[in-house]
Amino acid sequence: MGYDLDTLADDVAAVIEQCDLREVTLAAHSMGSIEAVHYLARHGSQRIAKLVLVAPTTPFLIKTEDNPAGVPKAAIDAQNEAIARDFPKWVADNEAPFFTPGTPEATRAWIRQMMLSVPLPVALACRTTISSADLREAAAAIDRPTLIVQGDKDASAPLALTGTRTAALIKSSKLNVYEGAPHALPLTHGDRLLSDLLAFMQV
Repeated sequence: MGYDLDTLADDVAAVIEQCDLREVTLAAHSMGSIEAVHYLARHGSQRIAKLVLVAPTTPFLIKTEDNPAGVPKAAIDAQNEAIARDFPKWVADNEAPFFTPGTPEATRAWIRQMMLSVPLPVALACRTTISSADLREAAAAIDRPTLIVQGDKDASAPLALTGTRTAALIKSSKLNVYEGAPHALPLTHGDRLLSDLLAFMQV
């Protein structure tokens, strides 16, 4: 369907190469983190100066024998079944922890509308890609300065499962943890995130 990891990374490469971009700071949020990390593994880091992962879903979410801290496959399957059965209900049930209590209703409504505009097969295909992407080896091979930013109240991609483990794998990385922050950092902590991103780019 075009939502597999190779295709997503190749799309990133196509944009960078067509625009002949160099010394890029590649910034990615949530699912974008697996695209960014896989891009580096698949296409190299020659055009990339720095990497920023915001609320990442790396390095590997699903529980396996060699990834015992992951999420059991049965739990992931149950979530996907709930989405397939009633996507609007699933969005509503999972909205609260995605934001902060002070997030404006207009912002919440905008995200709800955006999510519900995604065709169901696409939403499920993306979730499959996110849960199955094993980027432990790719993360460990990253040779560019990396900033990882994540909230300690991220319910969509829990810090201990994602950001902390990703930072441990990437040798030249720094992990910034936002206290009390959820998954939607660009919306809930936009000013702070932009400030941290600009400071990182200028080093």
